[in-house]
Amino acid sequence: MADNIARVFADAIATDPTRPLLTWYDDATGDRTELSGVTLANWVAKTANLLVDEVGLAPGTPAGVLLPPHWQTAAVLLACWSAKLSVVDTPGDVGVLFAAADQFDEAQSWSADERYALGLAPLAAPLRQVPPGFADYVVEVRGHGDHFTPQSGPGPTDAHLLGRAEARATELGILPGARVLIDAARHPDPVDWLLAPLTRAATVVLCANQDPARLADRLTTERVTHPVR
Repeated sequence: MADNIARVFADAIATDPTRPLLTWYDDATGDRTELSGVTLANWVAKTANLLVDEVGLAPGTPAGVLLPPHWQTAAVLLACWSAKLSVVDTPGDVGVLFAAADQFDEAQSWSADERYALGLAPLAAPLRQVPPGFADYVVEVRGHGDHFTPQSGPGPTDAHLLGRAEARATELGILPGARVLIDAARHPDPVDWLLAPLTRAATVVLCANQDPARLADRLTTERVTHPVR
């Protein structure tokens, strides 16, 4: 079993970096974003460079991520793990905090050296108004390098998370190379919607506010081989 999330991610996209790796839908807004492996890797690299070069975070530094399932959340999480940070979900002192626009109040209970706000808008549009004490993630990240080389070896939580992901992939019936449809509301844990598929080199169609009336068509148009229950 692999114990390095950055390596698992790299291996998942190595065979065909141009295939759709993560396709995001929000049936409430009509938003659809499709990222190939190489495109998601670019967002991950830029975010990791932001964390290491600009914020100056060292391996093992705790990072807070107050974000729902979303393609930008995937980029943030994979970048944190690539930089060997420890992603935490309990309020406390962290080196960096990423928060969605609807979780700014909750973010006040965290003590963070740097804070980034995410509007999670279609086409990665910037926030119209950035709250005091935050920087706009999509604005700040764009200026950073397109390549990032992780330090060798696993991060502090990699083995534990990948162990859980391997187990969940089995429980959810995710086969190697599958194209899976995942309901974000039913599977909000990134171990389910992000890491478990990556351990199987599977591709993901992640849907928020899933409309049952659109399900049959989506299974066909997205060539889904396994809707996760």
